[in-house]
Parts: sequence; C-alpha cells; structure tokens
Amino acid sequence: MIPPTPSPLLDRRTAIQWMLTAAATLTVRDHSALAAETPGATASARLPAKGYGPDPSMVKFYLPGDVWPLTFTESQRRTATALCDVIMPADETSPAASTVGVPAFMDEWVSSPYPGQKADRALILEGLDWIEAEAQKRFKTSFADLQAAQHIAICDDISQAQPKPEFKKAASFFKRYRDLTAGGYYTTPEGMKDIGYRGNIPQATFDGPPIEALRHVGLA
Repeated sequence: MIPPTPSPLLDRRTAIQWMLTAAATLTVRDHSALAAETPGATASARLPAKGYGPDPSMVKFYLPGDVWPLTFTESQRRTATALCDVIMPADETSPAASTVGVPAFMDEWVSSPYPGQKADRALILEGLDWIEAEAQKRFKTSFADLQAAQHIAICDDISQAQPKPEFKKAASFFKRYRDLTAGGYYTTPEGMKDIGYRGNIPQATFDGPPIEALRHVGLA
C-alpha cells in the first residue's frame, strides 16, 4: 500500500519508495509516443475500438488516439493537467508532470479497452469532475485556474489516511490518480533520470547493488 502523505506535493525521494506499486499496475508501453500532442487527429483514428484489436506495430510511431479513441473532454484535460502538476511539480532538477506528457498518458490509460483500465475509467472521470466541481464550490473558478494554496486546500482534504466521510470517494480517486501520475512520470526519460535509473545503458563493469540497498532488503 502507498503510504499517505500530509500534502499532495510529494517529495520525489519519498515517491521512489512507493512508485514501484504504481509501476506494477501499469502496462509497459512506448510512453514517449503516447505522450505526444495530437493536433488534428484524423476521424479514422477516433473510430470506436472493437475488442482489443490487432497488436500494434512495434516499429511505428503512434500518436494519442491512433490506437483507440481518447476520452478526456477539454475541461477534464485541463483539470487532469493541473492535478498532475500539483502531485509532481517542477523542481530544481526535474520538469513538472505535464511537461513530460503525463496527462496524455492518463487519457490513454482510461481510454484503453482492457479490464483493469476500464475499472479505472469511471473512478478517474468522476474524480476529475468532482474536483472541478469542488473548485467551483469553494473558490468560484475552475481547478486549473486556482492558486497553489487553493490546490493544496482541496488536495489535502482528499489525501488523508482517514478522510472525512464526505471525502472518502474523492480520496479513493486521488490515491489512484497519484499512483498513475507517479507511474507515468517515472517511465519517462526525465523521470528515470530523476531517480538515477541507469538501465539500458552499456557498462564496462557491474559492481552489483550498493551495500545500503542490500542492507535495506536484509541481504547484508
């Protein structure tokens, strides 16, 4: 289980401890292709998906919406983008989640026809609509246009380990959204660089895991 945080503004070092849980739920895909923006997608790219369809070509560059139609409305995309950046903001070493395409990844995730993603679809769409309505209720403006302190005021209420009864459903949404944001972020080149991942790079030697890591798992 992912430990709750007192604020959705995550410390990235802390996020590393729970990102593997999120990553375990994600289908490995070419995120750099899926995260590209899609100006003027063709009508054929937005035809309803029938079943799972054929396997995509692994040598073709796919834009969002080419494999199956996307889901987010413009309003939901703005809310999703703002919420991703509340969870994973830019800092002195790394870009914000929206900069590396995490909102587009979210749209792909909830649009795909697989059972696990279908289960997330309703939760995330309803959650985005709830958080937008809550912003209008509290501050009379859209969530994407709120100030940072206003973002945190809403997100703090739905990121607690024991949320108030009126926030329980929204808290379930936020937990899942936070998981997916981390999973999407840390599968980008920028995210992998942020945590020091060095896979897929040839090395002349391999000295094994550091002693600190071995001690952490009880092997030293």
